[in-house]
Amino acid sequence: MSEIKVVLREERVEFHPGEELVGAGYWKLERAPETAEARLIWFTRGKGTEDVEVVEKFSFPNPQREEAQPFRFRLPVAPYSFSGKLISLIWAVEVVFKSPREARRSEFILSPSGKEIVLGQVGK
Repeated sequence: MSEIKVVLREERVEFHPGEELVGAGYWKLERAPETAEARLIWFTRGKGTEDVEVVEKFSFPNPQREEAQPFRFRLPVAPYSFSGKLISLIWAVEVVFKSPREARRSEFILSPSGKEIVLGQVGK
């Protein structure tokens, strides 16, 4: 059975645009993966078509069956994390493997205030 974790430094989940996001992927797989990479992504969740955008990738060289690998990303200025009645935009870091095909993600918030923007509550 595979064990995979994506851990953000200091277990933070709230970030500002332009900040550095640092963390690590930890894994213990049945066999060494063909490839392993960390991906900085945002995706939508809710009604309608769900979108996914890979903002940046970091490949781990020569991945082993069991190891811990650090990653580091400079966060972009947008889009911001938001939640509405119909759709939400969520940021995450994924650790993705090819052969065996496995992945895990850790979600976080990206906004100027460090808090998720809740649509429909602006100006209240």
